[in-house]
Amino acid sequence: MQITNFWHKFYIHSLKIVIGFVIGVCLISTESKAQLPGTLNLPNFDEQKIHFGFLIGGHSSRFRLKYSDEYITHDFDTVHSILPTHKFGFKIGFIVNFHFFQYLDVRVAPTFSFYQLGLDYRYTHGETLNELRDPTYFELPILFKYKSVRRVNRAIYLLAGLTPAVKVSGNKQDLDSSERLLIEKFNLSVDVGVGLDLFQPLFKFSPEVRYSFGLLNVLDSEENDFSVGIENLNIHSFTIYVTFEGGPSTFRRKARKY
Repeated sequence: MQITNFWHKFYIHSLKIVIGFVIGVCLISTESKAQLPGTLNLPNFDEQKIHFGFLIGGHSSRFRLKYSDEYITHDFDTVHSILPTHKFGFKIGFIVNFHFFQYLDVRVAPTFSFYQLGLDYRYTHGETLNELRDPTYFELPILFKYKSVRRVNRAIYLLAGLTPAVKVSGNKQDLDSSERLLIEKFNLSVDVGVGLDLFQPLFKFSPEVRYSFGLLNVLDSEENDFSVGIENLNIHSFTIYVTFEGGPSTFRRKARKY
C-alpha cells in the first residue's frame, strides 16, 4: 500500500506535537518555580470526590508479531522476514476522575485514538512490501492513580489499569479483503505509566508517559496473503500525554497562603 501525502504530513505534525509537549512541560515547570514559595494553588482540589478534564497525546505504536508454523514451510521460501514498524499517531479524550482515598483515585478516560500500524514484508530478492493500517479506536481506559504526598504545587503519580477498545474506522470493507492485512474490531491492553501533577491557579496540568501492552490477538480470522505466516499480532504503544483538569468549584477558588 502506498502512503498518501496526508500521512507524510501527519508524521511531521506528530513529531511537532511530541516536541511541543516537552517544551510546554519545561515552560510550565519553570513558571511554577517562579511563583512565591508560600503560594498554594487549588488547595483542596484533589479532595473533590469527582472532577473532570481532557487530554491530548502523541504516541508511537507497533505490532508485536509471532510467526506461525506456516512461516517455515516451502510456501515462504521467498519471504525473508516480516517486521513491524514504529508509526506515529495521536489521541484526544476526556477525563472523569473519582477520588476514593487520600492517595488513590480511579480514572476513566474515554479517548479516540488514531493509529498507524505497519508491517514490512521483506523478500529474499531484496524487495520490501510495506503494509500500513490506519485504524481509529474508541478506547475506555480504567486506571488506578496512586499519588505521592503533595509538595506545594507538585505531586508525582503512578497509573495502572486496563483499556478496552473498539475499532470505529479502518474496517475490512474499505478495500477488497484479499488486498489488506485485516485486524479485529476489538482490543484490550494493560496500561502502566507515570506523571507529574502541576497545580496552577485555575487548573491542574499534568504531563504523563504511559506504555500500553496489547493482550488480544488482533489478527483477523479471515486468512489472506498478508496473514499467512503470522499467528499473533498485538498492539504495543508508548504515549506522551498532557492533561488539564478542573472541577465544579475550581474557578471560584483563589490561591491561599499557608
